[in-house]
Amino acid sequence: MRIGELAAAVGVTTRTVRHYHHQGLLPEPERRPNGYRDYTLRHAVVLARIRRLTELGLGLAEVRDVLAEDAGKDLVEVLSELDEDLARQEAAIRERRVRLRALLEAEELPAEGPVSPELSELFARTGRLSGRSGLSDSPMAAKDREILALLDTAASPEVREQLMSLWSSALATPDAVARAHEAYALLDDLADAEPDDPRVAEAARLLADLIPRELLAEADIDQDNGFLRAFYADFAPAQAEAIRRTLRLLTEEGP
Repeated sequence: MRIGELAAAVGVTTRTVRHYHHQGLLPEPERRPNGYRDYTLRHAVVLARIRRLTELGLGLAEVRDVLAEDAGKDLVEVLSELDEDLARQEAAIRERRVRLRALLEAEELPAEGPVSPELSELFARTGRLSGRSGLSDSPMAAKDREILALLDTAASPEVREQLMSLWSSALATPDAVARAHEAYALLDDLADAEPDDPRVAEAARLLADLIPRELLAEADIDQDNGFLRAFYADFAPAQAEAIRRTLRLLTEEGP
């Protein structure tokens, strides 16, 4: 058989056959005097088996283990491992669908979405408490929401749960949300100010009173680490100075 005939007989492409040759899965056939490969029925049998194994979800390295006589793994063992892997994928898909369903059923998706249901509820609740479409009309509030979304993604489940619980408690009342509005408005006003503006200290105190001290009270904050440098660089100088002072207040005064 020519390569095209082999590929057609098994239902794959000639490119696939060449790839399997390159990967060492399908043995190279003898060549005719004219240089063309001369495939036998045995090649078709092996190629068909490779196709069946890959359709089950095996990677090419696992297929190689099955095909190799000295692989140390028999087909039952490889298929059992594949079944366990598929079970893990099914569980992960179910979890993602639960999160997706919660997002689809939400009254309003946040602009920063998709985020966890807990953070989505926090954004929605602060919007309801403020009587406005959230705090996103403030540029500083929008940045704050982006940072919360970043932490929501990067933090471990335990840290994320603690973070959402503390913020939910801190913004549990209309008065607390009003104070957040006040802090954001003052920080917005500092966008064109100098770092020594008297309002910087006022903004730092407002923020320190708003942020749950448990978040940072025991933290050893390196003001010169790469993340904080990038964080500060995203703000105007006076705004960054207000945040620096806030962190110092929270870590020096304690809970």
